[in-house]
Amino acid sequence: MNSPILFNLKKYLPAALLAFLLVACERDLEELKPAAFPTNPEVFIDGFSAGLNYAVFGGASPSAFDVDNQVTWNNSSASMRFDVPNAGDPSGAYAGGVFFTSTARDLSGYNALTFYAKASQSATIGLIGFGNDMGPSTYQVSISDLQLSTGWKKFIIPLPDPSRLTAERGMFIYSAGPVDGKGFTFWVDELKFEQLGTIAHPHFTILNGQEQVETSFTGVSKTIGGLSGIYNLPSGVNQTISLSPAYFQFLSSDPSIATVDASGKVLIAGGPGNAVITAKVGEVTADGSFTVQSQGVYQHAPTSSQDADKVISIFSDAYANIPVNYYNGYWAPYQTTLSADFDVNGDHVLNYTDFNFVGIEFSSPTVDATSMTHLHVDLFIPNALAATGQIRLELVDLVANVTGTSTRSITPAQTQQWLSLDIPLASFSGLSKRTNLGQLIFVDVNNNISGFYADNIYFYNASTAPAAPTTQAPVPTHPAANVISVYSDAYSSITGTDMNPNWGQATAVSVVQVQGNNTLKYAGLNYQGIQLGSSQNVSAMAYLHLDYWSATSTSLKVFLISPGPVETAYTLQVPTTGWRSLDIPLSSFAPVNMSDVIQLKFEGNGDIFLDNIYFRKN
Repeated sequence: MNSPILFNLKKYLPAALLAFLLVACERDLEELKPAAFPTNPEVFIDGFSAGLNYAVFGGASPSAFDVDNQVTWNNSSASMRFDVPNAGDPSGAYAGGVFFTSTARDLSGYNALTFYAKASQSATIGLIGFGNDMGPSTYQVSISDLQLSTGWKKFIIPLPDPSRLTAERGMFIYSAGPVDGKGFTFWVDELKFEQLGTIAHPHFTILNGQEQVETSFTGVSKTIGGLSGIYNLPSGVNQTISLSPAYFQFLSSDPSIATVDASGKVLIAGGPGNAVITAKVGEVTADGSFTVQSQGVYQHAPTSSQDADKVISIFSDAYANIPVNYYNGYWAPYQTTLSADFDVNGDHVLNYTDFNFVGIEFSSPTVDATSMTHLHVDLFIPNALAATGQIRLELVDLVANVTGTSTRSITPAQTQQWLSLDIPLASFSGLSKRTNLGQLIFVDVNNNISGFYADNIYFYNASTAPAAPTTQAPVPTHPAANVISVYSDAYSSITGTDMNPNWGQATAVSVVQVQGNNTLKYAGLNYQGIQLGSSQNVSAMAYLHLDYWSATSTSLKVFLISPGPVETAYTLQVPTTGWRSLDIPLSSFAPVNMSDVIQLKFEGNGDIFLDNIYFRKN
């Protein structure tokens, strides 16, 4: 988000008030005594109250706000004017900002923020309220979608618990966007805090008033949301407000099972056992509760064992996940499945409740799973089953518009433990294409699985790489006159060359046949030398050529050596996905003397197959 733009509103203060402030500063500091914060309720009454600042939200128009001396309520001398920009306006996409004071105010003697407002047309203000102080904004309150007409009307925003507002700096906040792409203007006047005797019947909710029950585990955390308040206003309207968690006092019936802090964050502290989280604002108990049924220590899903380079992960902490649009599409109107995902000490788990079916979408981009052989999913059914259940998994190729299905039975004995599914992609009936997979869907076939946890959802390739090449290395095509060969069936090699000199190495050297072609094998390589039959002047050559193959090596280097010894290494990429043919410029081996090369050396690990080792010209 862009940084807010700050304005000092001193220029809007009456001159007499400025003079008073300056004179007041001349008092002897010894006369000053600690005092409570001022109780000034005024924000804008024919001008701004002292110490008020204005900050524009990032992305908002910096010129949206001004003081208007023409359009006012009840012929007052000035009002606050806000010009909402048109869609696409380069100065900003909307009008939005916050008015806050340099010195906090004690607002505990008031119970409402009131103001008059009108607009140049019927319009909706997205958000308006108070409590944003450009800092923690602990006690923010707002109303959403405030409806304005072309006539002045008084609005009331109740203060949920004024006793908490003894040091408040956030006086006013607003945010408004264009209507059908068109900008408009609205005005606010007589903006102040009041003590009204006509606000009645405060009513508060947590979790949107629902009585939620969840099975959970030690170490799991959840933040209580769905916070709101409703007040009956003098007009008879029941006004809904959004309020920050700090207004609520959260309570746990058993802190040994679950604790809850001032922000509404619940932490499962122990178990097995139950705890009920409730809340109140002042002396008013909020509707809604959260019952935790702790099962105690969490049983983690099995550790994934597939190599990362053979995995396309949708959801797992063991691998880097592909981009996922959502893990629950909430597909209306028939889906009932909800999500209550959790994490235990960094182990993230999908938790589906009220399950009938649910879809995961990963279409941006789609997945080409043609090189994969299996789908892996770890499932945990937390509730007992009275009879065998069935869960159907569906994979959808969004481009080919085909769906493959695979159904798995889950017996009562398999509940309340992790069940690892490894499903061959070939067994998904109807999945004729899998080059553009974009959805994975879970379906409760027998309507008796109320919910499940899911972890480690990924495609993988279970095929085993061959331990040795099954085809020979590519046959060289360079003319023999341009080659000095060390090892190759295609050329006459240097006479007297020792392919396995005793240098104290652990490597086992042998020659194996691959499609009738002699191939050099280094098994269990640590290092291995080649002693040339005679010193070679390769200064007229341009490259050292190698064909090499390895499924097990993770480190491999080749060296050229001249007397001294002078040796230089060149790093080779391993493992390979077949034969790799490489022409290494001899300049890469500087400062080896290319007119007097006497040895080659290989260093690394794993099993290596080599062929067609030679120097060649361009």
